Amino acid sequence: MNCTKCNASKTIRKGIRNNKQRFYCKECQKYFQAAYNYQAYSTDVHVFIVNLQKEGCSVRGVSRVLKISKDTVLSRMQKISKQILKPSFRRLGYTYEIDEMWSFIGNKKNVLWITYVLEKETGSIIDFHLGRKTKETLRPLIDKVLLLNPRRIYTDRLNIYPSLIPKEIHKRFQYCTNKIERTNLNLRTHIKRLSRKTICFSRNQKNLEAHLKIYFWDK
Repeated sequence: MNCTKCNASKTIRKGIRNNKQRFYCKECQKYFQAAYNYQAYSTDVHVFIVNLQKEGCSVRGVSRVLKISKDTVLSRMQKISKQILKPSFRRLGYTYEIDEMWSFIGNKKNVLWITYVLEKETGSIIDFHLGRKTKETLRPLIDKVLLLNPRRIYTDRLNIYPSLIPKEIHKRFQYCTNKIERTNLNLRTHIKRLSRKTICFSRNQKNLEAHLKIYFWDK
């Protein structure tokens, strides 16, 4: 039998657990079974979690659909997000849009801002920041964009941006951030915890960050 982890053929029988034959792979040195009763062990569970969460399914909704525990869904989200590397952008002279959207952690009094950068020509997300909107917190995000030698940076009228972005490339006027505003709408539609009128919310910032990484960069 081929290994379910690496598909290698060098496998041997290695005992029985819960009336199920276990196998050992000599290539990847991992144990596996031919079939699992608990769906969380299925090799396709990661793909299903990603796809369901990108289509507006809450954590509890994913849990019900896949018949796995809520805690398993959250732990798998963290595992998936840690495997995602932030994309490296080397394209110079492009146009970017920067915008913010609010969410909250735990309760509606604990407001958290999501600030992110979108490359206007391709719609790619350069990076994002979770937290307060101050010069100190947003400077690393803006500096990352400035390293790309942008042709233009469009923002809303938040008074922090003029002190962080050179005047020659900074533009802020009505409708200049249409593309990123549409992305905001997509985020609130596709990520249940960001919907305006919902009982879903993020219990901690780590889960929200993992969900955003999966949505932005897991293709």
